[in-house]
Amino acid sequence: MLRLRFRVLYCPRRALALIDTPAPDCPTCQGTGGIAHDYGHPETGEYEGTDWEFCPCSTTWALTLLPLPRLPRFLRRRKQYVDPWGPDGYSSEPPF
Repeated sequence: MLRLRFRVLYCPRRALALIDTPAPDCPTCQGTGGIAHDYGHPETGEYEGTDWEFCPCSTTWALTLLPLPRLPRFLRRRKQYVDPWGPDGYSSEPPF
């Protein structure tokens, strides 16, 4: 049985896609869609990363419905924070 949902994909360009949801009652992955395997350095035992093994209950396909447009440059927002104390740590405002 398919349980479809919408998701925004970001690679190679933003697009709206239709994907399948993993089975919530799967005994292997408990509905997460895969199994995480942590691994460490063979000599020191320090954590190095996680491998993800996909469960057969979840499919890895995505049906792209439509590409999403990009915002024009002049509409993209940037952080324009002005520090009242200035870059040297002193205020440029008069004391009174």
